Amino acid sequence: MARLALISVSNKTGLLEFARKLVTEFEFDLISSGGTAKALKDAGIPVTKVSDYTGSPEILGGRVKTLHPRIHGGILARRDVPEDLADLAANEIHPFDLVVVNLYPFTQTVAAGATLAEAIEQIDIGGPAMIRAAAKNFAHLTVLCDPSNYAAYLEQLQRGEVSLEFRQSCALAAYTHTSSYDRAIADYLSSQSPTQFTITGQQLQPLRYGENPHQSAAWYQTGNTPTGWTSATKLQGKELSYNNLVDLEAARRIIAEFPDYPAAVILKHTNPCGAALGNNLTEAYTKAFQADSVSAFGGIVALNQPIDAATASELSKTFLECIIAPGCEPAAQEILAAKSNLRVLLLPDFNTGPKQTIKTIAGGFLMQAADDIATDPTLWQVVTERQPTETELAELLFAWKICKHVKSNAIVVTRDRTTAGVGAGQMNRVGSVKIALEQAGIKAENGFLASDGFFPFDDSVKTAAAAGITAIVQPGGSLRDADSIKAANELGILMLLTGVRHFLH
Repeated sequence: MARLALISVSNKTGLLEFARKLVTEFEFDLISSGGTAKALKDAGIPVTKVSDYTGSPEILGGRVKTLHPRIHGGILARRDVPEDLADLAANEIHPFDLVVVNLYPFTQTVAAGATLAEAIEQIDIGGPAMIRAAAKNFAHLTVLCDPSNYAAYLEQLQRGEVSLEFRQSCALAAYTHTSSYDRAIADYLSSQSPTQFTITGQQLQPLRYGENPHQSAAWYQTGNTPTGWTSATKLQGKELSYNNLVDLEAARRIIAEFPDYPAAVILKHTNPCGAALGNNLTEAYTKAFQADSVSAFGGIVALNQPIDAATASELSKTFLECIIAPGCEPAAQEILAAKSNLRVLLLPDFNTGPKQTIKTIAGGFLMQAADDIATDPTLWQVVTERQPTETELAELLFAWKICKHVKSNAIVVTRDRTTAGVGAGQMNRVGSVKIALEQAGIKAENGFLASDGFFPFDDSVKTAAAAGITAIVQPGGSLRDADSIKAANELGILMLLTGVRHFLH
C-alpha cells in the first residue's frame, strides 16, 4: 500500500514542488482539504479531498473539516501496538506517514488591523489538533510545519528511511510552532482585555555574554514569522553581541523618526552622540560624525537610505561596531568588506517595532505601551512673543525627535539639523543643560535646544541664552512655566511647548 500524506497548509511556499516529488518519486497518496486541495488539483497533482476520504462534508463554513476519526486515527495510531492496528482495520483507516500542516495567518491578520470578529475566524482549530497529534506520535510518522524543512525530509526519503532523530526534531519544531501560535492569540485577546500578559520566545542563538562577561545571555524570537532584527540580513562581520543588539534597537527607533530626508545617527550606549539630516546620505553621515567624532569611535551607525560608495568610503575611515541601513549597493559592499570585523546589517523596514516595552522587577515585570505617539508640531503652543519661522520650526522638530531618544534627563542642542551637544542621563536638568552646552561650544551660538521634560525653574533658560541659544522646545507643565516663559521673552528666545513628555529611563 502506498504511503499516505496529509497536507493542509496556509503558507503554500514550495508546496507544489514538494507534493509533486512525494507523488512521482516516492509514491505517496495525498489527502488534503480546502484551498490546499484546490492548489494541488489545479497543478495536476493527484489528491483526495478530506471530505471524500472521511465521507463527511466540511461544515460550519469550513470550521470543521479535519476533526474526524479517520484523520486523527491515522495520525495517532501506534504501529507497534496490536490493539491500535486492530482498530485501524476495523474502521478502514490507513495510517499516515507524513502530516504537513501550518496554520492560519493569525498574526498577519491582526497586524493588518482586523476586527475582533475577523481575528477570531483566523484562529485555527483543526490545524493545531493535527500538528499536536502528529508530533505526539513522532515515533511512527513525521510532522512538517515549516516549508524550509521540505528539502531535508526528501533527503531522508532518498536515503531509504526517515530517521527517528529527524522525526523527533520535527516534533519539537511543531510544538514550538503551535505554542507560538497560541501565544499570539493569547496576547491579542489580552490586548482586548489586558488582565494578564505573558511573553514567550524561541531561542535563536546563545550570545557570548550579556552586558558584561560574567552575565549569560541569549537572543530569542517571538512569534513564528521572523520580524525586526530576526529578519535582518547580515552582510558581514562578527556575531552580534547583547550590547550590539540593544544599541541597534535604539538606533532603529531613532532613524525611524526620519523617513523624508537622508539621515544618519551614530550611537554609543543607546544614546545618540551624533545625528544629522543632509542633502544626501554622505553629507548626513559626515555631519553626524563631525558632531562628536571622539564619541563616534566604536559606535553604531544607522542610515535611512541604502549605502552608496561615497558614504561607504566615509564610514570606512573610522572604527565602528555596526552599521544598519535598508540596503547596500555592490560598490559600497566591496569597500566595507575591507573591514572584516565590521558588522553590516540590512533592515528594509525600520518601523516594525514592538508595541510594548517590558522591564523585569523583583516578583514580576512592568509593561507599557511603546512611546510611538505621532509628533505634530502644528499642535505645539508658541508661548513667547516671538513667533517661529518655518526654518526654526523644522530645526526644533529635528531637535525634539532626537531628544525623545536620549536618556533622561535629556537636553539636545542642534544647529543646521545636526546635533551639537547632548546632555544625557543626569540627575538634574541643569546638569544636562550644562553638559549639552559645553559640548556644543561655539555651535550653541544661534543654536536650538530641546528638553525631554519641563524646566522646573528659569535657570536653564538663562544658562541657554548666555550660551547663544535662540529657540527652545520643551513639554511645559511646570508650576513655574510662567517664570521660564518670562525669562525667554526678556532674553529674546523663542519657546514652544509640546504638551508631550518623553522620559526615557
